[in-house]
Order: sequence, then structure tokens, then C-alpha cells
Amino acid sequence: MTDRELRRLQDVAEGHLLFHTGRWGGPAGYRWRGPDGAEAGTVPPWQEEELDRLRDLGLIAIETRRGPFDRLVTITSRGLSALHVPQAA
Repeated sequence: MTDRELRRLQDVAEGHLLFHTGRWGGPAGYRWRGPDGAEAGTVPPWQEEELDRLRDLGLIAIETRRGPFDRLVTITSRGLSALHVPQAA
């Protein structure tokens, strides 16, 4: 895992990300989550790629529910394990 992916994983663990479904208000993709829990900005494309990779590896998950609203991005147990493993220098 790269340092940037590790930072994104930490962002997810701290609850800073949402996933916008694209059903209303713009295209689908990751969004920053503000202190009030609402969208607080679009995640840059290169960080979206990092988040997609973490999702593909099973380290993060997007909340599953019905409706057009944003989904919380959460860290999985596998992601928590990866977060607490010392990274090689």
C-alpha cells in the first residue's frame, strides 16, 4: 500500500468520506464529508483512484441502502488490520 493510499484509508477510518450515487445533484463519486455530515466538496480524481483501489482490495466499503442519498464510506475489518500494520520504510 502506498503512503497516499494509507492516508485515504485513514480518512475513511475517521469518517471523512461519502459516496454520491449520482441519482441527483451531480455525477457519482466520492465526496468529502463535513462536520455536519453533509457533502463538503468533491474528492480529486487521483484520490478517487486511490479509494477505488482500497475498495477493490476490500479495505473500505460503501454503505448499502435504498434511496438517492449519499452513502457513508466505511473501513472494513481488513482495512482496520491494514491500518494498524507497521508500513515498511
